[in-house]
Amino acid sequence: MRSFTSVHDVASIGIPTILEQATQFVENPWSFEHLGKRKTLGLLFMNPSLRTRMSTQKAATLLGMDTMVLNAGADSWTLETRDGVVMDGTATEHIKDAAAVMGKYCDVLGIRTFAGLTDYEADYAEVVLQSFIDHSGVPVISLESATRHPLQSLADLITIHQHSFIRRPKVVLTWAPHPRALPQAVANSFAEWMLHADVDLTIVNPEGYDLDPRFTAGAVCTHDQDEALTDADVVYAKNWSATTPYGAILTTDPSWCVTKQKLALTNNARFMHCLPVRRNVIVADEVLDSPQSIVIQQAANRVVSAQVVLYNILRSMQ
Repeated sequence: MRSFTSVHDVASIGIPTILEQATQFVENPWSFEHLGKRKTLGLLFMNPSLRTRMSTQKAATLLGMDTMVLNAGADSWTLETRDGVVMDGTATEHIKDAAAVMGKYCDVLGIRTFAGLTDYEADYAEVVLQSFIDHSGVPVISLESATRHPLQSLADLITIHQHSFIRRPKVVLTWAPHPRALPQAVANSFAEWMLHADVDLTIVNPEGYDLDPRFTAGAVCTHDQDEALTDADVVYAKNWSATTPYGAILTTDPSWCVTKQKLALTNNARFMHCLPVRRNVIVADEVLDSPQSIVIQQAANRVVSAQVVLYNILRSMQ
């Protein structure tokens, strides 16, 4: 595996093998602690992070790697992403130059970017992530991008797999309200990974919030939350901003919050969220603090997902 930006990058390995590797790392996290010896992982963050930052560093440590962490604009120069521009504004360094230099210092790079939510075409072109892939000369891992969050989605898949459902589980991705406009990245990525997994996926959201069909083709899509939740085995709540008009907040309807009454419609479903979560906005305390909630296990698996990805990249470099 050269780089990791989506589920498509593990196609040659296969989801079953990826899940087997994850199980092995859960059981023995130090089993390949010398694989990354004398290798350096560089992490560049263009927006805040808790789980991604800590879990990726922990995964690198478990594989024997050193890590270098930069916060763009705070620990480094501000970056220009456009080609052919006269750089007489606030940006100090072109992204092509920064990527090439970081590739000389690091053996693997992890890049975390964020959607601007004003220009759909610009966000979905993934200019920042693609620039590092094109110009760094080393494997690149997406720590979240404008359109996807693959490390989170792999952790989600691992978490669902760990619960060993007797039947093919019904997994429901439900939109939930939020006071701020958030990207579609987590929702896009979760849908994409679930459609490659052995689950039945339903996506439910208000009108105007339908995700890009490139990520959802094959899922059951509806606007009726109660209908979607009926007999669900897993409920994954997440807010995302509208796709039409792009980046807008069309509603903050509190009835979309996942409550005990909502979960009563399910098949005693496990509740999932990528965190951080707005309590009693996205999900009620009575759900988040209940035995049905597996959000902490889900967060713990962020280390496992990062370790699996780094393991496969390091092996490909040998």
